[in-house]
Amino acid sequence: MANPFFPGKPVAPEHFVSRTSEINFACDQISNRSHCAIWGGPGMGKTSFLRKLASEQTLQEHGIDTSKAVIVLLNCQNIIPFTPAGFWREALTLLCDQLDSEPQLQAEIKPSLERTVTNDSLRQAIRRLGRKGKFLLLLVDDFDVALVSNDQYTEAEMGTFLAQCRSLAVHAEEAQYLSMIVTSLEPLSKPGPPLNPKASPWYNHYLFQSLKLFTTGELVQVLNIIRPPTLRGEIINITGGHPTLVQTAGFLLWGQIQPGNTPDIKTFARDFERDTQHIFQTIWTRCNPTEQALLMLIALLDVDGHIADKKFNLNGIGRILSQHRRWLGELEDRGVIISSSTETGKFYSFTLSLIKKWVTEEILNTSDNLIRDREKEFLNLISHGQMKQVGGFISWVKNNPDTVQTLLDWISKVLPFFPK
Repeated sequence: MANPFFPGKPVAPEHFVSRTSEINFACDQISNRSHCAIWGGPGMGKTSFLRKLASEQTLQEHGIDTSKAVIVLLNCQNIIPFTPAGFWREALTLLCDQLDSEPQLQAEIKPSLERTVTNDSLRQAIRRLGRKGKFLLLLVDDFDVALVSNDQYTEAEMGTFLAQCRSLAVHAEEAQYLSMIVTSLEPLSKPGPPLNPKASPWYNHYLFQSLKLFTTGELVQVLNIIRPPTLRGEIINITGGHPTLVQTAGFLLWGQIQPGNTPDIKTFARDFERDTQHIFQTIWTRCNPTEQALLMLIALLDVDGHIADKKFNLNGIGRILSQHRRWLGELEDRGVIISSSTETGKFYSFTLSLIKKWVTEEILNTSDNLIRDREKEFLNLISHGQMKQVGGFISWVKNNPDTVQTLLDWISKVLPFFPK
């Protein structure tokens, strides 16, 4: 049997499981010729999600007549550099490519590609689809690219482009023949040009839906083929429900447990950390300095909770963190941390041990000037007195790397369940 996991690339629609409520949500929007914006952090499966929506079987299962749908899957990263003209041309080109079974309709639309392609070119093509009883399902991946200016794409042009998208989706007569689903790393309300206080936000026509970490039920679905169940449970623990980590762990583990192979936990651990490092680097890089400081404090509090007989006590800082719910909420929405309620307030921890390991190693690998370099960020979160406590504890952490690394060891937790 071929390896059923797909690390580093989108999951094929026939192998896609889970995300049932999110698929239902998107298909409801498509049925109504409405629009939605799917967002989620790196590796949350946004591209796989769009490909699942592009599957005729998926649409048919949700009562959508695929004979009426012209499905276009467009990735903004393929438009280099991104420009509105490039977007409209790519959309119209892909639309024509999907009309091979409708030669007459294709012949009516194709001449537009021989001229300058604009939003009006796509509008006219959609109008022709409508006359034939069809509609355009436009699935746009990595829409974030359209929200960043470049040398050939000014902020003013961005504002115009986004207004044209909104007009096409809402105000034009052709809107009844269009459903547009876009994906991004964060909600569309955050990036993009400044809003005009006298006009509706450019993203107002989208309903937002986030892709979060897999639930336990979804993880059981994805990892059902892994045996024994106890090993499956440990894979759930080390991946924390992160889709890309789940696919990577499953792929590597599948190779380990095949007949004729000798399972090796060290090889599995080495390869897993190597193949997922870019995920943690991206998570860390996408955090602003304040969020990075918060993650460091959470990591230090975790280490503090496991170390006895030392002169540093960071308990008070844990209570202070709860006052910064805006930043913590952002991190929680992105699947980096989770919270749980206690009698003294909210308690924050990492969603998975490998994120904790990454952040702690950032502390270990940073120069002794960490506090000085990040003084502004830390002072936005804690007092001068608490910062001295943190500075002293960071010194202790850096002087006791072996003890700290023992606390970060996740391999020993998996070893008892690993195949022999």
